[in-house]
Amino acid sequence: MLDRLEASLSFYKQALDLRDKRQDVLSANIANSDTPGYKARDFDFRAELDRVLGSAGNNATPAVALKTTSAGHMSAASPGSLDGTQLAYRNAAQPSLDGNTVDMDVERVEFMNNAVHYRANLQILGSQIKGLRAAMQPER
Repeated sequence: MLDRLEASLSFYKQALDLRDKRQDVLSANIANSDTPGYKARDFDFRAELDRVLGSAGNNATPAVALKTTSAGHMSAASPGSLDGTQLAYRNAAQPSLDGNTVDMDVERVEFMNNAVHYRANLQILGSQIKGLRAAMQPER
């Protein structure tokens, strides 16, 4: 019973974690909109969610296996990743003279879209937890 409960809530946990990571990436793009040579980054949310759910929720596994010589060594993710999430460079619709590829209109839209989806996931998760709590209450 608890396995099914954990599995049903695991999807929303993974989705919220990825939405949070994407919000960080989009925030970095917006913060660096005036930095010469900065290349806008992003990742495909759906592909990353499929990858995370397909790997049984173990998204901390690095894409490149590294050999450690001591138990105190930290694991590492491959270059171009954020905690195992593969980041890609966004193509600029209109390149700037200083080499910056951040398009503020695109970044704002993606940022708000991600925020709306994050909030929706929270509300759905909240209703599921509320329903489970109601089901666990003794009948009156």
